[in-house]
Amino acid sequence: MPKPISDYAIVGDTHANALIARDGSVDWLCWPRHDSPALFLRLLDDVKGGACTLDLDGRSEIGRRYLPGTNVLETSFATVTGSARLTDLMPVNPPAAEPDEGPDGEGQSRLIRLLTCDEGRVSGRFTVRPTFDYARRSCTPRPEAGTVLFEAGDQRLRASASHPLAVRGEAADCTFALSAGETLYLILTHGEDGQAAAIEDLEGARGCLDRTVDYWTRWSDRCTYRGPYREAVLRSALCLKLLTYAPSGAIVAAATAGLPEAVPGNRNYDYRFTWMRDASFTVTAFVMLGYVREAAEFLRFLREADGSFGRHTRLLYGIAGKPPPEEPLHHLSGWRNVGPVLIGNAAILQQQHDIYGELMRALCGFLEAVNYDPPEKVNDRLPEVLDNLTARALACRDEPDHGIWELRTEQRHQTHTKAMIWVALDNAARIGRNIEGVPAEKIAAWEAAAAEIRADYLDRAWNEEKQAFVGTYETGDLDAAVMRVVLFGAIDADDPRMLSTLAAIERELGEGDLIYRYRMPDGLEGREATFTPCAFWRVSCLALAGRTDRAKAIFERLIARGNDVGLFAEEIDAASGEQRGNTPQGFTHMALINAAIRLETCIARFGLRETPDGV
Repeated sequence: MPKPISDYAIVGDTHANALIARDGSVDWLCWPRHDSPALFLRLLDDVKGGACTLDLDGRSEIGRRYLPGTNVLETSFATVTGSARLTDLMPVNPPAAEPDEGPDGEGQSRLIRLLTCDEGRVSGRFTVRPTFDYARRSCTPRPEAGTVLFEAGDQRLRASASHPLAVRGEAADCTFALSAGETLYLILTHGEDGQAAAIEDLEGARGCLDRTVDYWTRWSDRCTYRGPYREAVLRSALCLKLLTYAPSGAIVAAATAGLPEAVPGNRNYDYRFTWMRDASFTVTAFVMLGYVREAAEFLRFLREADGSFGRHTRLLYGIAGKPPPEEPLHHLSGWRNVGPVLIGNAAILQQQHDIYGELMRALCGFLEAVNYDPPEKVNDRLPEVLDNLTARALACRDEPDHGIWELRTEQRHQTHTKAMIWVALDNAARIGRNIEGVPAEKIAAWEAAAAEIRADYLDRAWNEEKQAFVGTYETGDLDAAVMRVVLFGAIDADDPRMLSTLAAIERELGEGDLIYRYRMPDGLEGREATFTPCAFWRVSCLALAGRTDRAKAIFERLIARGNDVGLFAEEIDAASGEQRGNTPQGFTHMALINAAIRLETCIARFGLRETPDGV
């Protein structure tokens, strides 16, 4: 039986990530990059998908945590004969001096597993069984100088350990018996040790642990948020950092592919790519936490991925090159037999015009954070970038699109899209007033067009029967994305019509503290779960409207829905409370960060109050 999605914690090195279950099994790992073909994927097929498992004799209890301020995972096990601690990390070495751009730490393409007996005696076995290229390539392991080298064509994985490794079929076993104070190490290295020197003893493994802890704690210490939800906010920030690809500055939407949003259904997408929308909102979250460098790195990525200075900005990018086409993996059963598992993503073919507002808001927020003194690559030909992005936004102001939810139906006039075009023009004007080279008459033209667009969507999106702003013009379909535009100032939070809209969304799309994205047909099978970012947007809308007491209560219940180490997937099943969709998901964690900061700001402004006629 596949494990719950909430069973998984993540470790990584800003190049690749591994997902580790509560029982200590590494069930997902793509090397050498986030978007590389998975070589451990038991997450998606319990039989065909490989893993690195830990079997402890007489295991009875499990607990786990991240070492404070780090992405180093510590899992504690009790057995009938003793207790043990498993420490998992992907090494990152702090640089001697942080470069102006590029990776801020050196990765090693390694996963290090340290098992220490704390009391009594523990025994068991590690098993390493990779299944390369999504289990499409046969693997040949062979012993080599005390290690085991797994080969599948040009793909290699080397396993080394402090205890003997024995080849068994397509796997390697490491059997152990440890007494109190003894430690075993198991090291998995992509390739044949790559650019880093081999680790040949426990001292070397512990040195990697110490340097990695130092890297992450130094990074965490830079977080400027000191509010009451620091633990949840910092864990979300650490998660977002793991979703960055350090060499290019890209940010992936989630660590996994193929985890279903509907059970049953066919919503099993690959999220290991850079969506303009997700990444731009992440930039905003990073800026608000003081992580200006991470924001600058993403903007560097965009400049290098799109050399057109905004003339050809796209919805979706690969983290280092063109993303592959969408492809089903029919040989995999899928999580809980929900298939087909998809890799690649067909959204690259869609029209989503909100991206100009997403990018312009991220750029404006970054420039304001650095007092309009950005790095050279961000500043290069900035007036031209504004010209190109605003021209594209204006060209599509009257055009339908697929919208934020990437509906696989006909294109429609989406309220969220129209409001984000307003955001693009409004923020372009803000930037233009603070840099050289943008004529005053051009800024005035942007502001005039923005005012026209705002008046249009405030009129055409209002539905008298629903007493709400609806998701698409000339329909009665409610859409939770309308809450999101409030966060950009495209609709005033205290507008009586917005308060009425929020009440309608709660009635028709709400399940307690949770919110569905929409209820309209979307061209897909199955009914998806509630979309967790929407629940956090609701918190922000309530807070901005002065309903701070209610917003605080809902927010605190929401963050308690994270798994035992504070991570969220994309969705939550309202009936069971189980997490659904790819995990951990950046959009959810950035929404959590933004809600926490807005809530604190609004409590400082309004105090803790609830109006008797509030939504």
